[in-house]
Order: sequence, then structure tokens, then C-alpha cells
Amino acid sequence: EVQLVESGGGLAQPGGSLTLSCTAVGFSFSTNIMSWVRQAPGKELEWVSSINGGGSVPNYADSVLGRFTISRDNAKNTLYLQLNSLKTEDTAMYYCARGGRPPASLSDIRPWYTAWGQGTQVTVSS
Repeated sequence: EVQLVESGGGLAQPGGSLTLSCTAVGFSFSTNIMSWVRQAPGKELEWVSSINGGGSVPNYADSVLGRFTISRDNAKNTLYLQLNSLKTEDTAMYYCARGGRPPASLSDIRPWYTAWGQGTQVTVSS
């Protein structure tokens, strides 16, 4: 059974940092592009970042470029997202998903991904 389990969310102050983790089981993790996707209250799903199977090619949404860092440890079947310089607008549920960056023309990105975690909440507030 394919499972993605996120952890590491929580409450942070503006300017603070958090590290999210996603552990994968049930499939060949190292051969799959993986992504982080978030959903803020009352808003649509938003792609945040993707990384190729080998971990050498990261991609970021403009809204997080320079502040977030995606990485992976294939030996541990784990995907990471380091969140720095957090802003209140980063408050959202963060999901780990199997798949890459979705086409910009796609209105609903949920079907683009073939597996989802349950999400971990990130709240940025003073």
C-alpha cells in the first residue's frame, strides 16, 4: 500500500523556520518526482516545490523561492521541506505528493498527483 506520512508542522513566528518531513512507503521512492503542495484556508491547492528522483533538480514556486528548500534522502525514503523566513501568508496545510510540477493551465491540481499524504499544518503568527 502506498503511504505518505508528513510531520514537522506547527506554530512559528514571522521570520522563523520549520522543517517538514514526508516518509514514503509502498513504492519505489527514488524513481519518483516528489512535490510539496499547500492549501491555505479558503484557497485552492497551490504547488510549492518539486524535486527529481535523484534529488539534483529542485523547482520552486515564485512565492517561496529563496526561502524554502526541498531535499530528499532516498536511503530513508524521506522528502523534506525547509521553511525559512516564514510569512503569515505561508499559513496552510502542507501536503507531500507523488508527482512533479503541474501545468500552469490546470485549474485543479489534485488529480495531477498519484498519491497524497494526510498533511501537516503550518501556522505563522506572532
